[in-house]
Amino acid sequence: MRILFVGEIFGESGKKAAATLIPEIRHEENVDFVIANGENASKNGFGVSKKDIDDLLSYGIDCITSGECIWNKKKIVEYLKNSPTALLRPANYPPGVPGYGYHIYKDKIGVINLLGRVFLSTIDCPFRVSIESIEKISMHTNVIIVDFHAQTTSEKEALGWHLDGRVSAVIGTHTRVQTADEKILPGGTAYITDVGMTGAFNSVTGVKKEQFIEYFLTGIYGKFDPEDGDAELNAVIIDIDDTTGRSKSIARIQRKLAL
Repeated sequence: MRILFVGEIFGESGKKAAATLIPEIRHEENVDFVIANGENASKNGFGVSKKDIDDLLSYGIDCITSGECIWNKKKIVEYLKNSPTALLRPANYPPGVPGYGYHIYKDKIGVINLLGRVFLSTIDCPFRVSIESIEKISMHTNVIIVDFHAQTTSEKEALGWHLDGRVSAVIGTHTRVQTADEKILPGGTAYITDVGMTGAFNSVTGVKKEQFIEYFLTGIYGKFDPEDGDAELNAVIIDIDDTTGRSKSIARIQRKLAL
């Protein structure tokens, strides 16, 4: 089985890149299933709407994961109350929060969405919640992909080792800069600290450069807008043994799109 995991789709530039490049990669690489983090896919890079979700699905994405920014648009709460499975929210939010934190797709691909706690939200422990989710999913399939939306390398690496041999892959998101540490851990779990971003690459994590520079110069937290211009898609392709759920390879992708 071949899985394409696309880094966070950020703003309008990210959506344009995803719309063109995901179908191309899916065809060229014979991809079976596509996961993409889409929590900030709206035009202004602030949350995600139902229209954004419909757009992302039309690009050939099978599962949309998220993080703490999923709540940036209030209407998404009502959307999640209708129990859609195309969009996941982190599984370690408390009981009663609308939406699903994990789901099994096509009866053979389990996806778990988790949120880190270091410098982020004070919510349930992702290390414990991940095991609870895995126990339920593994009754139906051995193929399990984890999107760990977290701030620090140490927390991501720790979860990767914690879940080695229990899941097919632990893919880090949130920091929007692709790391060069992709590997297969001893137990057969594919790992990368951060898969990167799909959005304007002449930017600061997708945001207009001048706005972030002004923030660091003054310390005043102002409005951040997505950068325009040429975009880059960051992703990884993971080859997984369908029977055992162990990953055989993980490879980084960086592909640019002139806008």
